[in-house]
Amino acid sequence: MAKIGIGIVGGGYMGKAHAVAHAAVGAVFNTELRPELTSVAASSPASAARYAKEFGFRKAADNWEALVADPEVEAVIIASPQAHHRAIAEAAFASGKHVFCEKPLGESLEDSRAMVAAAEASGLVHMVGFNYIRTPASQFAYQLLQEGRIGKVTSFRGEHTEDFLADPDEPANWRTETRAAGTMGDLSPHPINCAQRLMGPIEELHAMVETVHAERGGVAVKNDDQATLLLKFASGVSGSLFCSRVATGRKMGYCYQIDGTKGAIRFDGEDQNAIRLYLRDGPEAEQGFRKILTGPAHPDYLPFCQGPGHGTGYQDQIIIEAKDFLEAIAAGEPRWPTFHEGMEVNRVVHASHVSSETRSWVKVTDF
Repeated sequence: MAKIGIGIVGGGYMGKAHAVAHAAVGAVFNTELRPELTSVAASSPASAARYAKEFGFRKAADNWEALVADPEVEAVIIASPQAHHRAIAEAAFASGKHVFCEKPLGESLEDSRAMVAAAEASGLVHMVGFNYIRTPASQFAYQLLQEGRIGKVTSFRGEHTEDFLADPDEPANWRTETRAAGTMGDLSPHPINCAQRLMGPIEELHAMVETVHAERGGVAVKNDDQATLLLKFASGVSGSLFCSRVATGRKMGYCYQIDGTKGAIRFDGEDQNAIRLYLRDGPEAEQGFRKILTGPAHPDYLPFCQGPGHGTGYQDQIIIEAKDFLEAIAAGEPRWPTFHEGMEVNRVVHASHVSSETRSWVKVTDF
């Protein structure tokens, strides 16, 4: 089996998740390529050295530039703040490295466009980290839709709600500083990606982007707490999205409901190992949503566990991403979601801000 040197920029929350994933993915999925944790870069050489020791990297880089230039690093995973995504990706492609970039792709639509151009010019593999849509349950939901099991789709309702800033007394921090760190920049990319995966392109939208708590500890909040989007998909189906970091009681409210002429599908990220399916058949007295626990019959479940209902977790989503990235490199072919899909999410985020500022419907394709 061929080995591939992996370099990760960032050693925090997502950096550790990707390090663990690439340490485990070969055993879980028996991939053709077996990753080696070659180098890690962080905010300082000292931090990088600490992460290298903790996570099992062979070496630590003084900075991301050194990591990208390292000839032993063959693929780069970007798990740093989004303000640095563009520079790292462009340098990595120029150095002949495959790139996996955490969401959102760029800090702005302009950044993401430049990153797509660099990726496509390079001919190398590029992917974006939208992990929540990769649960076996949501992959199954996608299959059901592709098979037409719920008939003609009539509506989509999605959300991503959390409460890490629900307390108005929580002090201001880096999350309350820049537009890119607000709810539209931080949380909304996941449900937007979900909507586009399950429903297709978003053609038009009307958004209301709000700052609920204007001050925190006497410091002005400079970005948004929540947003409501009305959607019109290219298919003609209408829908909505709600995103919030101040939704008291919600911890992982990545949810959707899709209605069709023959049935409906529900999913809730706080119960990620189940899908609710309603099929309008049989006697009326027996109709209703049924809870389907994921198991070996569902996509990407069996490599983790042979027992139905035993479940997968957050880290397993990242391992599935690692498998997809390695398979794409081995095949030399793109694997969804590429940088192009990441750019389309940035386009919707940008359009949403414009819509909210102008209080009007906007065409996403105008941007």
